[in-house]
Amino acid sequence: MKYFMYGVGLAIIISWAVQATAHEMTPTYPKLRPSHLDNVYVTTMEMFNKRQDVEYYDIGVFDENWKPIPFVTKYEVINLKYLGHVTFDIYINKSDVSRAEYVCSTSKLRKDAKIRTAISSKICSRFK
Repeated sequence: MKYFMYGVGLAIIISWAVQATAHEMTPTYPKLRPSHLDNVYVTTMEMFNKRQDVEYYDIGVFDENWKPIPFVTKYEVINLKYLGHVTFDIYINKSDVSRAEYVCSTSKLRKDAKIRTAISSKICSRFK
């Protein structure tokens, strides 16, 4: 009986873990390179949405202490449909390049969604 309960518990944990999905952001270690603008650096990121319950993602750039760093991108909040893919550039001032440590995307949960989830996913890449 004891081993049966362990087996049931393990099956529940495995099935729960398989159901967990998130979004993806690549590259994992982006490199900042000089852009076509003076004193501005750029990197290109890609995102893929594997969540049916989330359509919006917030983009942020942070230092090693998780304090926000100013940046510019075409999409600060990305509208990304289920199984959608987007490529975007992030521009950072040359004076902030040495402080920039992470670029992160966080799922934005809608209050009026039919299926309410309490799980918000955050994916971060670390600058090289």
